[in-house]
Order: sequence, then structure tokens, then C-alpha cells
Amino acid sequence: MAEAGQGTIAAGTQSGRKRGRMGAMKLDRLLAITMLMLGRKRIGAKELAERFEVSLRTVYRDMETLSMAGIPIVSYAGEGGGYEIMEGYRLERQFLTMEELQALVVALKGISSTLEDRDISRLLDKVGAMLSSADRERIGGASEEMVIDFNPWGGGAREKDKVATLRQAIRERRVVRFAYTDAGGQRTERSCEPYRLVLKGYVWYMHGFCRTRQDWRLFRLSRARELEAGAETFVRREDPGGEESLAWFGSGMEGGHRVKDIAVLFERQSRTRAEDYFGTLDSVIRMEERPGGALLVESRQPDEPWLVAWLLGFGTGARVLSPPELAEAVRAEAEAVARLYGVAGEREQAAADRQLSAEAGYARRG
Repeated sequence: MAEAGQGTIAAGTQSGRKRGRMGAMKLDRLLAITMLMLGRKRIGAKELAERFEVSLRTVYRDMETLSMAGIPIVSYAGEGGGYEIMEGYRLERQFLTMEELQALVVALKGISSTLEDRDISRLLDKVGAMLSSADRERIGGASEEMVIDFNPWGGGAREKDKVATLRQAIRERRVVRFAYTDAGGQRTERSCEPYRLVLKGYVWYMHGFCRTRQDWRLFRLSRARELEAGAETFVRREDPGGEESLAWFGSGMEGGHRVKDIAVLFERQSRTRAEDYFGTLDSVIRMEERPGGALLVESRQPDEPWLVAWLLGFGTGARVLSPPELAEAVRAEAEAVARLYGVAGEREQAAADRQLSAEAGYARRG
């Protein structure tokens, strides 16, 4: 009997815990519905059911619960009907000025455009719930004066999918696997323990411990392919400095990465592009205007292969003054490009000559 009694108690405890979890979920949903309705004029039962992933019957019960709790819910039947909270009812906002709320909304909308996070959307609903209709109009006008959009030009849907996968993997401490192509074009299969996401210069990066290299690495997401989070979990390692370990990334010039001082003369046609890039860098030593609208730039830059290709992209609009080895590298690359197109041009001409010769022979036979 004792064993049976203990079993009954255990079952009752489990049942109580389940009811507790369900009650907490319902309370969260009721609060979210209230916040949403405070920020909206009217919302239909079907939209509420879809948004909170519940049945219409559950929505009807929730409306009754809110009414019994003292929330002045008004229902409208027929086409265009739905539920709304009586005009003039709102939650009190404290400690935040209108200017602070405006800044908060602008920032949250910018983040929401990049992450598409439900938590952020709900937070925006809560902010709206603290405002009167007039205040919401003021906030809306201010948010149109400043737009923050971290998405790259031309889309960014693939990056959003990767970010969503990694955010979940970081929360659940799951090992991720992907194919990675480095700056030199080398492709390798990687297994990594993700620790954080970094958005810098409109580019997403993942910082984590690479099991393949057995060291901490920073991966550019645009170079990661076939990214997936597996079932394997990991125990967090001692983070080498946390956010401080990314300090070199903030300037791109520290943390043991090789750098070099360069001097480049940009001609007038290339000046705007040069100012767009160097004008935002703390690593610029000097920017000086030269005759004819040219611009002399002296800056400390990473000693990486991409620097040669980037400078070559200016064509005749940029000339490397120092160091000599960088100027030589740009010259050698330019000659290689010229040879590439020269050989291709000769091949095309030879093919065209053969075609003309064949056509002439056919005409003679005809």
C-alpha cells in the first residue's frame, strides 16, 4: 500500500507540474495578447489564433479571461469585426521619456529587420502598449526620420537563415558543421562550437572554437556552406577574454595579425571610393588632398592577399607609393590579368579565323 501511495503521490506531483507549466504558458499568452491589442486598433480572432498558434476556441476563452480580469475588451461581430481594448485604457509607462522610447523603437526595428525575432516583435508590441494613440503617432513619425537596416543591398535571406540556425545552436550549445572557404580560396570541412555572432560592417561572423583546427576562430558566414547544427552538444570552454578577444576585430589591426603601413595616391575619379573606405577607419595616418583633385592616403592595413586585389580594383585610378613590395605585388597581379585576357583574346581570334576559313572553303565547294 505504501508503494502504491508513493506512486499516486509521484503521479500527482507530475500532474501538478504539468498544470503549472500550462498555466505559465497561458499567462504569458494572455500578457502578450494584451500588449498586442493595446498597440492595435482592432484584431480578429483568426489572426490571434494564427499568431499565437492556438485554436479559435482558445482565443474566445482568453478574451473571457481578460474581461474577467478587468481588461475592457470590446468585441465586434460581422465583416471587419474582432476585438479591441476600450479607447483610453493603457499600461502606465515609467522611467522612460518620449525621446528614449523613440530611440528604443528605432533600434528595435533595425534589429528586427535583420533577425526577424519573435521576441523583438513582442517587445515592440509591449512598447506600443505603454503609449496612447497620440504618442504612438509621434513615435511612428520619429521612426520614419531615422531608418536602421543592417541587411546588405539586394537581400540577405540566406544570411538570415544561417543566423537563425546559429542563434539556436548557441543557445542549445550544439556543434555545427559546414564547408568553409577561406580568403585564399581553400575549402575545408569544419566542425565548430559556436559561442557568439558578430555583425560588423554589414557582415555576419561567427566566433567559436574550431574542432578541426583546435583553436578559436572567426568565420565569415558568407563563406560558410551547408551549415547545419547536429544533435551533438558541447560543454563551454573557458572563453579567452570573452568580448575582449574580439577587440582586434573592432579595428582589424591588432591581436597578432600582421599589418603594414601603406601610402596610396588615388586619382580624382577614384577619390570618392577611397574616402568611403578610409574615411571611417581609425587606422588612417594621413589623408591629404593633392593637385588635380587627387587624394594621398597613408594608413595601417592588414597584410592580407585581398589588399592587392582590392587596390587593383581601382585600375589606373590608384598608385601604390609604399611599401615597394606591395607596389610590386599589384604590378605582378596586373600583368597576370593582362596575360589572361591576352591569351583569351588570341584564342577567340584564332577560333574566329578558323570559322571564316571554313566558311570560305564551303563557299568555294558550293
